[in-house]
Amino acid sequence: MNFVYSASAYPCGVLADLINRRLQVGVGVVLLIGADLALIFAQTVWLTAFGAALWGLQTGLIQGLLSAVVADAFPRQLWGTVFAIYDVAVGITTLIAGIGAGALWVAGGAAAIFSAAALLASVAALVLFLRPAPKLVGAPS
Repeated sequence: MNFVYSASAYPCGVLADLINRRLQVGVGVVLLIGADLALIFAQTVWLTAFGAALWGLQTGLIQGLLSAVVADAFPRQLWGTVFAIYDVAVGITTLIAGIGAGALWVAGGAAAIFSAAALLASVAALVLFLRPAPKLVGAPS
C-alpha cells in the first residue's frame, strides 16, 4: 500500500492540475470501494496485495487533493485557520473510525470492517456524483 501510495502521489498531484478535481476524488472513492471489496473476499496473498495496492492508489489519488480542495475553498489569508480546523477534524474522525473499526473487528472480523468501509464509500460516491458541485472561492475557472 505505501509503495503504491508513494509512487502515485506525485503523478496524481500533477493530474489534479490537469483534470476536474471532483472527478479525481470520485475515481479515488471508486478505487477505495474496489479495494474494500477485494479485501472482503481476499483468500489469497495475491488478492490481499491487490486490495492493498488499490488502497494505496486511491490514497495517492486523493490525499494531496483534499488539501488542494481545502485551499481552493477559502481565501489565502484564512489558510492557517482553515488547515488547523481541517487537521483537527481529520484527527478526530480518524480516532472515531479507529474505535469503530476495532468494535467491528471484535464483532465480525476484517470482513465486517471492509464491508462497512465499502458501504460508507458508496454513500460518499453517491453524494459526490449526485450533488451539484459547490462554487469554490479560489478555484480556477
